[in-house]
Amino acid sequence: MNRSRTRSRTTRTIGRGFVAVALVATAASVPAVADAPAGSAGPPPAPARSGSPGPVYDRVAHFYGAYIDVANDPGSNSAAAELREFYLTSDLRSRLLAWEKRNDADGILRAQHVPSAWKVTPGDSGMGHTYSTVRLTWDSGPGTGGEKTYTYLTVRSDLESRKISDITSKY
Repeated sequence: MNRSRTRSRTTRTIGRGFVAVALVATAASVPAVADAPAGSAGPPPAPARSGSPGPVYDRVAHFYGAYIDVANDPGSNSAAAELREFYLTSDLRSRLLAWEKRNDADGILRAQHVPSAWKVTPGDSGMGHTYSTVRLTWDSGPGTGGEKTYTYLTVRSDLESRKISDITSKY
C-alpha cells in the first residue's frame, strides 16, 4: 500500500473523529442554551420593581415614591394634592398646611427641595397604629465630591384606614 494513501485515510479518520466529538459536544449543550433565561447572552435584564397593598409600610413607600416623582416635575401641584388626599388623613393634611406656612417648606419632605432617593423601613405597631422610618437622601450638589446627607422621618399610619396620620422628624 502506498504511504500517502494510508496517511490520508488516517487523517480522514482522525478528522471524522473530531467532527463527531464536536457534534456530540454541541448536541449536549443545546438543551442548556434552550433552558437559559432569555437575554442571558445579551445585556442583563432591566431591573424590576414590585410591591403589594399588604403591609401598611408598603403604602408609605408607594406614597413617598409617587410624591417625590411628582415633586420633581414643575407644575404638578394638582397631582401632589391628589396624592395627599388619597394617602393622608384629613387631620394630617390640615396640620401639614399649618406647618408649611410656619416653616416655608414642604411638610411631607420637611424640606424646601426634593430628595434624590428614599427608603422606608417598617417599625413597631400598637394601639391601632403602625410606624415606619423614612430615610430621605439628599445630594450635596456639584463640586462637593458627591457626598450625600440623610434625613429621617417617623411616619405613623392608622391600621384601620391605612392612611398616614402623622409625619415627624426623627432626629
